[in-house]
Amino acid sequence: MCIYDQLQALNIELPPVRTPAAAYAPFAQTGQLVFISGHTASKNGQPWTGKLGKTMDTAEGQQAARSVAIDLMGTLQAAVGGDLNRVKRIVKLMSLVNSTEDFTEQHLVTNGASELLAQVFGPDKGAHARSAFGVAQVPRGACVEIELIAEVE
Repeated sequence: MCIYDQLQALNIELPPVRTPAAAYAPFAQTGQLVFISGHTASKNGQPWTGKLGKTMDTAEGQQAARSVAIDLMGTLQAAVGGDLNRVKRIVKLMSLVNSTEDFTEQHLVTNGASELLAQVFGPDKGAHARSAFGVAQVPRGACVEIELIAEVE
């Protein structure tokens, strides 16, 4: 399965790597593992702001998480020298969901990213370990931040 055929079928164009907003690298590699720094949700080039359980519902949060996954794949593409077919496996996601203290569907919000990665990379390469946390705030008021670890050839 070619990753780029999947992206085209889903009508997804990967963005270039975003310039970091602080003192960190967008990705780092050690051995066969690539660590992609946390990416916050954006919409129309601006932070996708909101708080799950207050100003956003789970379905909108899933869309935001899906948008983060697209940005993460753009950075991963840069990290692997422009060829996502070098990805052996998505290993892990960690998701921070800006949410009220009584919101309990962080795991469902994060499915927006997980399900897209499984579609793009397939059930073997795309299945991953995951953590999803509710937090009081995410940088720039974004509703979701996700980081990714991938194994590459």
